[in-house]
Amino acid sequence: MLAGECKPRIPTTVLAAAVRSALVLATLAAGGTALAQTPPPPDEGAAGSEATTLDTVSVLGSRNKPRTVSSSAVPIDIIGGEEFRNQGATDALDQLRVVVPSFNVSTIPIDDAASLVRPANLRGLPPDNTLVLVNGKRFHRSAVITFLGHGLSDGSQGPDISVFPPLALEQVEVLRDGAAAQYGSDAIAGVLNFSLKRLDEGGAVEAFAGEYYEGDGFSQVYSAQIGLPLTASGFATLTAEWRQADPTSRSVQRDDAAEAIAAGYPGVPVPAQIWGSPEVKEDAKFVANLGITGESVEAYLFGNYAQREIDGGFYYRSPTGRSGVYTNDGGQTLLVGSPSGATCPTIALRDPDGNLVPYTAVSAAVGALPGDCFSFLSLFPGGFTPRFGGELEDMSVVGGLRGMWGDGWSWDVSATYGRNEIDFYIYNSVNASLGPDQPAGYFFRPGGNVQTETGLNFDIGKDIATGFTSEPLRLAAGLEWREEEFETRAGDAPSTAIGPLTEQGFAIGSNGFNGFSPRTAGTWSRSNWAAYVDLEAMLTDRFLLAAALRYEDFDDFGTTTNGKLTARYDVSDVFALRAAASTGFRAPTPGQANVSQITTAFVGTELRDVATLPPTNIIAQLKGAQPLAPEESTNLSLGLVFDSGPWLFTADAYRIRTEDRIALSRYFALTDEEREQLVESGAPEAASLSEVTYFGNAFDTTTTGLDVVTSYQSELFGAATTFSLAANWNRTEVDRYNPDFIDEARVYKIEESLPTTKGYFSVLHQREVFHANLRLSYYGAWFEDHLDSGVISAEDGGLPIDGDSAVIVDAEVGWKFANGVYLNVGAQNLFDETPDDNPWGGIAGAAYPVHSPYGFNGGFYYARVGWRF
Repeated sequence: MLAGECKPRIPTTVLAAAVRSALVLATLAAGGTALAQTPPPPDEGAAGSEATTLDTVSVLGSRNKPRTVSSSAVPIDIIGGEEFRNQGATDALDQLRVVVPSFNVSTIPIDDAASLVRPANLRGLPPDNTLVLVNGKRFHRSAVITFLGHGLSDGSQGPDISVFPPLALEQVEVLRDGAAAQYGSDAIAGVLNFSLKRLDEGGAVEAFAGEYYEGDGFSQVYSAQIGLPLTASGFATLTAEWRQADPTSRSVQRDDAAEAIAAGYPGVPVPAQIWGSPEVKEDAKFVANLGITGESVEAYLFGNYAQREIDGGFYYRSPTGRSGVYTNDGGQTLLVGSPSGATCPTIALRDPDGNLVPYTAVSAAVGALPGDCFSFLSLFPGGFTPRFGGELEDMSVVGGLRGMWGDGWSWDVSATYGRNEIDFYIYNSVNASLGPDQPAGYFFRPGGNVQTETGLNFDIGKDIATGFTSEPLRLAAGLEWREEEFETRAGDAPSTAIGPLTEQGFAIGSNGFNGFSPRTAGTWSRSNWAAYVDLEAMLTDRFLLAAALRYEDFDDFGTTTNGKLTARYDVSDVFALRAAASTGFRAPTPGQANVSQITTAFVGTELRDVATLPPTNIIAQLKGAQPLAPEESTNLSLGLVFDSGPWLFTADAYRIRTEDRIALSRYFALTDEEREQLVESGAPEAASLSEVTYFGNAFDTTTTGLDVVTSYQSELFGAATTFSLAANWNRTEVDRYNPDFIDEARVYKIEESLPTTKGYFSVLHQREVFHANLRLSYYGAWFEDHLDSGVISAEDGGLPIDGDSAVIVDAEVGWKFANGVYLNVGAQNLFDETPDDNPWGGIAGAAYPVHSPYGFNGGFYYARVGWRF
């Protein structure tokens, strides 16, 4: 957008007034009732209706017969597309957080690449412990490795599920059980399957707008969908979405910035550092789902393309404290250098009492510097705050044929391709080692990463009649081949340059996020093949038993065999017991095994340059690194189901034991001698490094939990009313860890950072043209080690925050008319709940704890208008 252009927007006062009025009218219309979770889809057969394809059945948990929530032998959630979409959140991650209690994701500000592709946790496990499918086919992971993941997700490389436009989804299925024996690597915590709509006529257009109560974060989304016939027996469903979101700020002034202002330093930003949601620019998404059905063969083709740009805040560089730029002795004297190597005078920043010397005196001394002596105070007298972002592109395509042959054999052959690419940028920053010779606009391109995955699958199935089972024995088997490739692209010259001031203590590379150097750039790949077999049998009319076995061979670390046994016993027509036991694994990704990166992080209470190194790097091996091995898991679950028609109740207890978990190590400090050795051995960038970290297998965990899901359908209040309750209790304990790899604070974050209890209660009230919605979400207490201080107790010098539990209220009302037009208005976090004020806010400027499980932006008004045709 050019300077001076205005963004189309709805004024806050108008939107707020509309939402309040609508909520009042809704209460009157519903006879004072409180209200609904989501409107159901339009009536079947009505003009412009969204024909369902899977209805209430799921393909997850069994490679044989699809199951409903109540008939499945393992716990699954089936979330209809309307329920998933009709809420204030516009990002798929936040939408899942609201409707799946065991799914957690936070706002993630100022966490490097994690702010661009946010890590999410199912059942308290890392993002790459959850497998994502689209139409039952494996979806590729993102190119982003989470270097800063708040302890729990550090080092993970999960998929980017924000690339799906919600309008394209028929339903979202969540398998809450280990499934590596069925689907392969990553399915330790569970599986998400995004099922796409299959329309051959009709469609919809829709506009969404919303804004936070604070008057920022204005979001707008425009979506369109059309269903077309593809020959007389096929369909082509095309969905597009464009989204943009303004940034938010929940910041207070930093103490060091306030101190600099008091000493007369000009140009100090107020606030110096922005904590909030990043700006989302040009978020465009497209999904196509096509199919043609013949007499005995069906051809299918689906895929997606998405691109977006994310621009967020970064840490403030104080003119009196930032090492490697302004000072190198803790802020006592100004860092002054000479490109020619001349001797430069010393300039004091603090007096003998520790107080800042007034800027007028410091500025005069800088102005009197002789020759080519240089200080960054002459360029940025008030310090500077970099902006960090990335341009993301994601695409995938899946094509295949399936049908029947011979005596009841089903077959499915498919090919998949997925690619996720991110190019980073950072601006309003410097490469300090270059001195005054900075790039135009202080803009750097540090390079990027690319993740590419290719796969081939061949699956067969058959129902086999036996003399000892009440139904045919269901057999499924198949072969799979996959290749995974990770690429690191080198940054531009200024982002990696080792300038003339390096030996004088000035930091090299783009400050905050160093460019990937040509020496660390490269492409790494791995291939594997697998064979599996599933058997499922109704041994009696009431007893189901299923078994799965999978053998997988990786070309880098060898083979693994995993199995699963599932059982269900129907005690009566309305009550059943179910159980499952399985083993699983997660293979280390090529990215985790080979990536190198230098970034800036808070270590303790100060900024330091930290290098993430592959386990094969000589300095990582000096600090104890070993080649990566796969994670291994054992998953046990036991549950019950009660389904009387109007009332459905399920409860499932689980225990997940994971060994040799892969994560980033703690920070290892580099000594002066080690830095000198590294420089002499051909690693000149080590001159400005403070700490290093690397990937490793170094701890085991046990996760135990309980999921309770219940709903009741009634005709209360004069119309269809559904009450729903879903709750999750989850606890992870670290059973074993290497204290040389991770410290006690990291263990505590793994165990305590997420709420132990999370759940929601909702009421859906649906009349002929009107719906109303009320949802109460509960988040239990949680822990945050603010700024990764590395110490659990404040008495020991740490910065811990014990977040209190909270109840978040969402409300929505809507109308749909005979001509296909519909209107929804609502408020997410209706009562503007925020965490308690951050007691350490002055250190880095965050008004609230930044990893709150329900966010920290407060209440959000929104309106959605559309037309189905």
